[in-house]
Amino acid sequence: MKNIVILISGGGSNMAAIVKSAQREGWREKFNARITAVISNKADAKGLIFAHERGIATMVLDHKAFASRDEFDGALAGLIERFDQPDEPVLVVLAGFMRILTPAFVARYTGRLVNIHPSLLPAFTGLHTHQRAIDAGCKFAGATVHQVTAELDHGEILAQAVVPVLPDDTADTLAARVLTQEHIIYPRAIADLLQKK
Repeated sequence: MKNIVILISGGGSNMAAIVKSAQREGWREKFNARITAVISNKADAKGLIFAHERGIATMVLDHKAFASRDEFDGALAGLIERFDQPDEPVLVVLAGFMRILTPAFVARYTGRLVNIHPSLLPAFTGLHTHQRAIDAGCKFAGATVHQVTAELDHGEILAQAVVPVLPDDTADTLAARVLTQEHIIYPRAIADLLQKK
């Protein structure tokens, strides 16, 4: 059984979309895969409630309790390793996990660490993507699912969705429209990865 661990920092709407897709589409039977844990770096992350209510193990690892990024990432890897198996390496899914991971952590999970970013990569890496797209006069924006590398918001593109930027868009209205597409493409991209394995 392949274990999937999802990392969140907040409401976890992408995590919820993935969990719902896994249940609806029968990932356990179809791919021999299950979502086994949701880990947050914030104790008040609302997504933890959603996961707990669905019988998924939840854990909190407060990044503020660690003196360095390396120490936090080491402890995080220790939690994730509980779900790793020699014959079925764990798949780590970043779903609104607002931490920049160290190169050592990324290297540890190469090929099995995925993220979703709210822009059409390689455009607008980093933060404030929606406002930056509006300010640049973009006619289209979107979201990208990608493999995680040591370079922020780079890595092989696994899926993208495109939405129009409307004349009266604000960062919030554009973000909401992009998010609806994130909820579609992220579960689909993970299912595609599981199918290839």
